[in-house]
Amino acid sequence: MKRVDFGNGKTLTNILATALPMFVAQALNLLYNIVDRIYIARIPEIGTAALGAVGLCFPIVILITAFTNMYGSGGAPLFSIARGAGNREEAHRIQNTAFFLEISTAIVLTIIGEIVGRPVLIAFGASEQALVHALPYLRIYLIGTVFSMIATGMNPFINAQGYSTVGMTTVIIGAVANIILDPILIFVCGMGVRGAAIATILSQALSALFVLRFLFGNKVEYRLHLLRLNEIPECLSRARRIIGLGMAAFIMQLTNSVVSISCNSVLAHVGGDLYVSIMTIINSARQMLETPLLAVTEGTSPIMSYNYGAGRYKDVKNAIRIMVLLGLGYAGSIWILLCLFPQFFIGIFSSDKSILETALPAFHLYFSTFIFMVFQHSGQMVFKSLGKKNYAIFFSLLRKAFIVVPLTYLLPYVFHMGTNGVFAAEPVSNVLGGMACFVTMLLVVIPELNEAGHNEKRLK
Repeated sequence: MKRVDFGNGKTLTNILATALPMFVAQALNLLYNIVDRIYIARIPEIGTAALGAVGLCFPIVILITAFTNMYGSGGAPLFSIARGAGNREEAHRIQNTAFFLEISTAIVLTIIGEIVGRPVLIAFGASEQALVHALPYLRIYLIGTVFSMIATGMNPFINAQGYSTVGMTTVIIGAVANIILDPILIFVCGMGVRGAAIATILSQALSALFVLRFLFGNKVEYRLHLLRLNEIPECLSRARRIIGLGMAAFIMQLTNSVVSISCNSVLAHVGGDLYVSIMTIINSARQMLETPLLAVTEGTSPIMSYNYGAGRYKDVKNAIRIMVLLGLGYAGSIWILLCLFPQFFIGIFSSDKSILETALPAFHLYFSTFIFMVFQHSGQMVFKSLGKKNYAIFFSLLRKAFIVVPLTYLLPYVFHMGTNGVFAAEPVSNVLGGMACFVTMLLVVIPELNEAGHNEKRLK
């Protein structure tokens, strides 16, 4: 079984060997939701309205993803650092603890979501007409929460062991199933948005089963097992460490949910349902275009964590430099394409010609500072990968909670920018929050790595 050795080989080669399969995996993972949106938008007569209604479910979907990432993104770096330090037993226990957290949280979220789904959607701004499509989609989607959290939350541990191709395969299985099932259930069976939700949970179940089969199997170095009752108390300290480090990823996703709620609420008030649908298209495009950037940063994460735990500080700095350069090259190229061909990206998610004229100005404004996202993602990933939870948490809060959310209300209402104010909040935060995070990383992490490297040389 092909495996990436983070302790040997060229840094660029290891990053690409990890990032490329991860890019394929993340790109296909997007299809769980994006393919749903593409097909939903093309349902005869109700497509645009149904798309906006399903968009109202995004905050809840993001919340589930937030918990998933908290345990996966919090546990995997600690797992990699323990591996790099040669502490196999600790690495094992961190992985098992994260798995327990994923399952127990999924059960709780499913129960709560099914009980309070309707009032929550109404609080998010759903009208009675929108609830006709949004509520059935949400209630079915929630049934697959445990599958989603296992498949997505445990994949980082597969990648952290160097099995990036296996991690990619887990997602391919579910994505292909979703692509096949979506048109069958939505159009052939005439199930509409319900069919999209059923296709998603069946696909997630297949991915989860593959993940469990691999991690419980004999071929993997760190086999997974369910915590026994007597093991749970002794793993509480590890759970706190996982949650502490993963809180940055949780807050990032949670604030994405808050931003989504705020944007939908303000847009519904100042622009109407049409602008809620436009924001759904923009969010879908952003997720799609961010995927390669996330693959580069997340593909670099286990390499930084492993070498940091092993005391190879020069390799950590080299990984940071390569990560930033790759990110800038990609984001710069995409930014040019966004400026030149916005109609193409909008057309991926909607064939409604009447929406294009209104969507174009919003699209240009929202993506005007796309390239600055590199600095936020890179700085954030360095803090997370090296276990610096306080910095990671602060900068997760800064960009979304302290910049985007206030601007989403201030620009439309106080500065009278209307819908443009909502779409302008994100690019402003990309510049202010992204640069603050990146510059702080350079001032804090690089000197520390230099000093640690000098101390290591003196000891030798």
